[in-house]
Amino acid sequence: MMTSVSCSMKCALLALACVFAGSVCAQDMVKVAPKNTKVLIDNDQVRVIEVWLKPGESLPMHSHPANVVYFETGGKAKSTSADGKVTEMERKAGEAIYSEPITHSNQNVGTTPTKALVVELKTAK
Repeated sequence: MMTSVSCSMKCALLALACVFAGSVCAQDMVKVAPKNTKVLIDNDQVRVIEVWLKPGESLPMHSHPANVVYFETGGKAKSTSADGKVTEMERKAGEAIYSEPITHSNQNVGTTPTKALVVELKTAK
């Protein structure tokens, strides 16, 4: 009897953990990193977020809809996707990139502070 209750409890906790893990992985960048982000515009078409990271600082796992990133300063970054794939990149000041929806974390692995604008695209009505 005790074994079946224990097993049922473990299964229930595992299911609950899976539900919450999905919501944790898909959090809003501004909510998980308020000291590194500032919303400049938020309307029914776009949300523009200023992001800055000192060397060694990270943004925890977060999600974006389709977006454009404009790098105000250059620097080196490491991005880890939700599936664990790690990508290192070097960006130049004035560079812009487009990204489909993504869930990832970022880290400034360079020696200088970085600053970027993230323009998240919302579905047109």
